[in-house]
Amino acid sequence: MAEDAVLGFLEKNEEISDSGQFAAEQGLSHDDIVNVIKSLNGFRLVDAQDIKRERWVLTNEGKTYAATGSPEVQLLLAIPAEGISREELQKKLPPSIYKIGCQQAIKNKWVEMGKSQVSRKVQHVDDIVKDLLIRLQNEEVVNQEDIDALKRRKLITPQIWKGYSVRKGPKYTPKRKKAATDLTRENLQRGDWKELEFKEYNFSAKGQPVEGGHLHPLLKVRRQIQMIFLQMGFEEMPTNNYVESSFWNFDALFQPQQHPARDSHDTFFLQEPSTTKVLPEDYVERVKQVHECGGYGSRGYAYDWKREEANKNLLRTHTTAVSSRMLYLLAQKPFAPKKYYSIDRVFRNEAVDRTHLAEFHQIEGLICDRGLSLGDLIGVLHDFFSRLGMSKLRFKPAYNPYTEPSMEIFSYHEGFKKWVEVGNSGMFRPEMLRPMGLPEDVRVIAWGLSLERPTMILYGIDNIRDLFGHKVDLGLIKRNPICRIGLE
Repeated sequence: MAEDAVLGFLEKNEEISDSGQFAAEQGLSHDDIVNVIKSLNGFRLVDAQDIKRERWVLTNEGKTYAATGSPEVQLLLAIPAEGISREELQKKLPPSIYKIGCQQAIKNKWVEMGKSQVSRKVQHVDDIVKDLLIRLQNEEVVNQEDIDALKRRKLITPQIWKGYSVRKGPKYTPKRKKAATDLTRENLQRGDWKELEFKEYNFSAKGQPVEGGHLHPLLKVRRQIQMIFLQMGFEEMPTNNYVESSFWNFDALFQPQQHPARDSHDTFFLQEPSTTKVLPEDYVERVKQVHECGGYGSRGYAYDWKREEANKNLLRTHTTAVSSRMLYLLAQKPFAPKKYYSIDRVFRNEAVDRTHLAEFHQIEGLICDRGLSLGDLIGVLHDFFSRLGMSKLRFKPAYNPYTEPSMEIFSYHEGFKKWVEVGNSGMFRPEMLRPMGLPEDVRVIAWGLSLERPTMILYGIDNIRDLFGHKVDLGLIKRNPICRIGLE
């Protein structure tokens, strides 16, 4: 009905100058007219121009005064000719009306407020405020001085009225013909397909939102790194044991029992079960010997190694605990070179901030073969990190209890324009490998890095708590790209 009114009017007239006035003349809702104009304008049947007008509307307080009168007049009418006490006057009026009415009546010099008595100074007044509010309700013209006075009392507020002026568009027709969206079997049978006008295909339209599951950015980057390891011929280590004994997590790695990392403020120890029950006893004895007295060219740590410390259960602090198990199992068979990798969760008792969590994911790779050297480690690191898009590497000497030599790995970040640390590496010490039973000429090179840091760089995330944990925005997971070409 609204569409017929607009198109029919324009067939005989040049312009609808004001959609609000047009709606009133046609007895139609202005909202319906506006919706029709927007639709017709979109299909170029009409050309619409915005019209904006500011008008004043009454606040809730203003509507109340327009209906019942202004507070000052209500107060004046409540005062009898002989006067009234303040207490009695207060009882006759609501608190807000009494308070505002007193202020305005005194300002207008309508009443005299004595210490105990209130009396009239005038006998009759016109309620100008009420009259002005009613005129504004009826959209009559009110001078600016009165508008300012009502605005100061917060009885009116501005409102922007929006409408349109409308002319015929380049595709104007007195009756809109609905465009067909599909060619149906019935169209072909009736033969009316020849006269059909088909809706243009919108190649820019977005498809229906995908409502299925979404992969977390960590899972995507994890899979990409996993594929790099597999392409380099590595075999995945089983990392399903979050709980480890101190023996595999520390002692087997030649980490002394008095090391600060083994304190409760750095490691999560378990209360139940608090200790492990099964360890390879012959291997435990060799580890004890190398800790206390050394061997294989080492002096050891020269302290009394305690079995009860090695038995303590904990949440693993690094996946190198898995590496120590795998190398021990490898040593029990005729030696064969191996390449191992793992990507899984580790736990540390650290203060949580924008770059640290108490749990995170560690990526670890190691190669076990005869005659390996530091040069082999550097070459493998260049190969591995180049596949991650990090071609500029530097190495800095470092210390680890279970590797010697050890190196921190730095890569030049083109976005940050500086060198950033990306991992740690080294060659496992003989004090760790020989007690396992590996041949003397066998060497192990290894390196590790976190999964969170490269993911944060790739996805432009500044706070690790926005990536991992209970405060993660699920919208981030839904909005991230379905796939990523390369890791640069």
